[in-house]
Amino acid sequence: MDYSESKLPPTYDVAENELPYQIKLALWQTAFGLQKVDGLSPSKYMVELAYENIEGKKGYDAIYREISDYHREEHVDANTVEADIVSLRIAELLAEDHFLLSPSTLLGIHRHLFTDVFSEEIPVGKFRKVNITKKEPVLDGDTVQYSSHFMIQDTLVYDFEREQNFSYAGLPNEQKALHAMTFLADIWQVHPFREGNTRTVAVFGIQYLRKLGFHIDNSLFSEHAAYFRNALVLYHYHGEKHDKQFLKMFFENLLMGKKNILSDEEMYSKK
Repeated sequence: MDYSESKLPPTYDVAENELPYQIKLALWQTAFGLQKVDGLSPSKYMVELAYENIEGKKGYDAIYREISDYHREEHVDANTVEADIVSLRIAELLAEDHFLLSPSTLLGIHRHLFTDVFSEEIPVGKFRKVNITKKEPVLDGDTVQYSSHFMIQDTLVYDFEREQNFSYAGLPNEQKALHAMTFLADIWQVHPFREGNTRTVAVFGIQYLRKLGFHIDNSLFSEHAAYFRNALVLYHYHGEKHDKQFLKMFFENLLMGKKNILSDEEMYSKK
C-alpha cells in the first residue's frame, strides 16, 4: 500500500469569510484612513486592487503578490510601501471576527501589520525596550508622557485584568461607550511599541468594540483618523491643553450615532 494513500483527509473545512460589498468597502476605507495618523497615503494601484477585492475578484494573497511585484518594479518609496502593505493587512484583519481580550492580541496585531515593513532596528510584535517621546504639533511641540519601557508589561496586565473583570451588563449605551473609550485610551497611552501604536490600537479597538456588540461607524476612522490620534494626545496630556472632550465626541459619533462636529482647528486653537 502506498503510504500517502493511507493518510486521512482533513476533518476541518477551510473557513470562508466572504463579506458583502458595502462591509468590505467600509473596511478598506478604514484601512486607508488609518494611514493618515502617520501622514501616509496608499498608491493608486493599491486602491485599484482594493476594489478588486471588494468586488470579489481577488483574494488577499493574490493582492499581496501583485502589490509586492508593483513595489519592486516601480521602485516605490518606503512610505507608500508601508501605507499599501499595512492597509492590506488591516483590511484582512478587520474582515475576521476572531478576538481575544489579551495583551497577546496586541502583539499579534502589531506583528501581522508591520512584519517586513519597518526597518530592522524597530522591533515588530515585541514591546519596546527604550523610552520614547514625540513632538506633537497639536501640543505646540510638547509630548505625551508614555509608560516607561520597564513598566509596559505590568501596566498592560493591570489594564487588561481590570477590563476582564468589568461587567457591561445592564449599563446604558453611553456608559458602555465611555468605559470602553477609557480602556482603549489607556492602552494607547502605554504606547507599548516603538512605532505603529495608534494603528495597532485602532484595529484592536474596532475588533473589541464589535465583540462588545457595538455597531461601529467606520467612516470615523476613514475620515477622521488624524483627529482620533490628536484626541488621544489631548486626552493624556499633562498640561494646559489637556482635554478629554475631543475623544468623547469622537466615540459618541463612532458608537452612538451622534453628529458632533469633529474640528481639527478647534483642537489646535485650544489654549
